[in-house]
Amino acid sequence: MSNNTKIISILGAGESGTGAAILAKKQGWMVFVSDKGKIAEKYQTELTANGIEFEAGQHSEERLLEASVIVKSPGIPDKAPLVVEAHKRGIQVISEIEFASWYTNAKTIAITGTNGKTTTTLLTYHILKKAGLNVGLAGNVGKSFARQVAENNYEYYVLELSSFQLDGMFNFRADVAVLLNITPDHLDRYDYQLSNYVFSKFRILQNMGENDVFVYCADDPLTTEALKSREIKSRTIPFSLHEQQGESACISNETIQFNIHPDPFTMSIFDLALQGKHNQYNSMAAGIAARVFEIRKDVVRESLMDFENIEHRLEFVAKVHGIEFINDSKATNVNSTWYALESMNTPVVWIAGGVDKGNDYDMLKELVRSRVKAIVCMGKENEKIHKAFDGIVSQIVNTSSAMEAVKAAYLLGKKGDTVLLSPACASFDLFENYEDRGRQFKSAVREL
Repeated sequence: MSNNTKIISILGAGESGTGAAILAKKQGWMVFVSDKGKIAEKYQTELTANGIEFEAGQHSEERLLEASVIVKSPGIPDKAPLVVEAHKRGIQVISEIEFASWYTNAKTIAITGTNGKTTTTLLTYHILKKAGLNVGLAGNVGKSFARQVAENNYEYYVLELSSFQLDGMFNFRADVAVLLNITPDHLDRYDYQLSNYVFSKFRILQNMGENDVFVYCADDPLTTEALKSREIKSRTIPFSLHEQQGESACISNETIQFNIHPDPFTMSIFDLALQGKHNQYNSMAAGIAARVFEIRKDVVRESLMDFENIEHRLEFVAKVHGIEFINDSKATNVNSTWYALESMNTPVVWIAGGVDKGNDYDMLKELVRSRVKAIVCMGKENEKIHKAFDGIVSQIVNTSSAMEAVKAAYLLGKKGDTVLLSPACASFDLFENYEDRGRQFKSAVREL
């Protein structure tokens, strides 16, 4: 993979950029790291300790373009002038995941999809760890893949991959690729063409051969449509809420049937640690991925029963005077919120709003009509939410902080209701990020 000069430029000095820099240095590259914004102190300290040169607050273009390889942060679009210029000069521009894959022979389970990635990745990691495998967790969760390849000697990795990471991957090959679903998101990065986004997600299949396994959702229309025009070389295993023929995971009579060769098994959907239809999908996907590596059935079953969910994803916060508060701050798109509302079985006071990424609220209307009694808007611009749901929900109120939103929702709710923070929007208007939004929500609930 290397060439004689071995000069590498790294754009972005967050977890993935810093990890890539540490790995590159260890592999004998001349490394220069550049971040247009501020670099967090912990990463500055690490880069300095590793003798890696870096700059912040600017990109020294000519210096960066001396490299033969550029590793760019997933947050930097391909249309950024520096990236366009690099392509023009024939410089390889890759993601940190691709770079790390050059230096490891570990088996990989790569998980992508618009929704459910983090939960499924953590669930799969939980099963493999419980089975006693030497396994790392990377991609969008945990420490960066590159850092772990540099510092650990894992034999397996469970990787959560976004479409942006996949866009910068070329020689990477997954042993098991999981595609959970495809729904419109981030279309601003794909020329507002859904087909470009679909193509991006399907990059997870690149370089896979007949000994590899592709796990996908047979109920997802965009996935099944895209499969019609593709020749898949690997073994394919679908999962579905409806009965399936052949190797698959599916649900029949409230029982999950894992029909994976050579040894099928079943478990009740009521035994799953994660409830709700979307989590049945996530659990089936994780279960298949684990069984493909011949992890014992009892370990898979037990892991799916005792898993504890992540912060900010349909996370139970508290019950106050009979009203349940749920933190789903990680729902930054309409589809995630659809999943959240779909899994509610009590009247909902829904806290929504923030920075809208071109949201189309139509798909939520039916669910909102049947489950939502009031909406509390929490954002600087709430017109679109009002426009979408006026006439469907009788009460829609505006607030401009987590504290205010929680108080308003509490007053609108009564015993037996659920207050659900599931914004369907990014958080940057009022908060640092979705974690900050979730934590402020939780602390406001605790002060009621």
